[in-house]
Amino acid sequence: MSISRRDVIQGLAALGVFPVLGRAATAASAQEQPETVRLDYAYYNPSSLVLRRFGWLEEALQEQGIGVEWVFSAGSNKANEYLRSEAVDFGSTAGAAALLARANGSPIKTVYIYSKPEWTALVVPADSPITSVADLKGKKVAATKGTDPYFFLLQALNEAGLSGADVEVINLQHADGRTALERGEVDAWAGLDPMMASSELDAGSKLLYRNIDFNTYGFLNANEEFITQYPDLTATVLQAYERARQWILDNPDEAAQILAEEAKISTEVAERELFERTVLDMDPVPGETHLEVLRGVIPIMVAENQVKPGTDVEAVLAELLAPETAASVVAAEEPAA
Repeated sequence: MSISRRDVIQGLAALGVFPVLGRAATAASAQEQPETVRLDYAYYNPSSLVLRRFGWLEEALQEQGIGVEWVFSAGSNKANEYLRSEAVDFGSTAGAAALLARANGSPIKTVYIYSKPEWTALVVPADSPITSVADLKGKKVAATKGTDPYFFLLQALNEAGLSGADVEVINLQHADGRTALERGEVDAWAGLDPMMASSELDAGSKLLYRNIDFNTYGFLNANEEFITQYPDLTATVLQAYERARQWILDNPDEAAQILAEEAKISTEVAERELFERTVLDMDPVPGETHLEVLRGVIPIMVAENQVKPGTDVEAVLAELLAPETAASVVAAEEPAA
């Protein structure tokens, strides 16, 4: 007799390991609920755009009298700023950015994986003579520090036998990095979709180096205090996210149109980001796959002084993921055997 994932999760829930949906996992959940749940939305997180567009979370929380507030994130660094200042309860970042934030003292946990993206690459102008990562030595490279494109740049340099010290990193927000590249103010840009795809199609920019394995997944993070105090509310948020992810898989063309409208880009650019560089048909439960990707980033974080000296980043990584609620949500959605 085969044992389904649902059976495993429900068995663990019976032992008190995982929270059961619809029931308070701790006494804290019986406390007064917050007036508002605050989430970010971002062009690099298509599920957030769909969820915000259709108002499914608002519908789910209406009977409880809980409102929903959406805050725009221009990049992982902004999402981390909002989480750290408690401007949002849930923020979407790259995996490397989530690890960096927790290593530097932000009390966040990763509760859901919203995508496996290839959202970043190294980009050069259409007429650039640069043909390899090694050619970037001594050059100006635009990147947004604390984000996946920045860590992508460091990993690519490391693979080519270089380090961050071998280039001049110009710290610009993603959209400004694109502008600097197209104006010739920098030699290269650690790009981010959809701006990267738009620069390719509209300005003829070239992708100098691609490597999907250097992209560290899309992590939905939450303030640790929030998920501890409101486990049922956290589950409701993740149920809505799962609904959005499945809707995109079932309605890709409509999803691309929403992305195009929200980001004010052409449908062609939106389709390149969503169809060619975003994998949504994957396991949204944080787990070993995501830990393994981040382990590859830790030596570079340390070598490039991205964390305080003496920080045990491996120990931080071991505390980052909180997969229990997502596992329960996914199990509840699976058909019974």
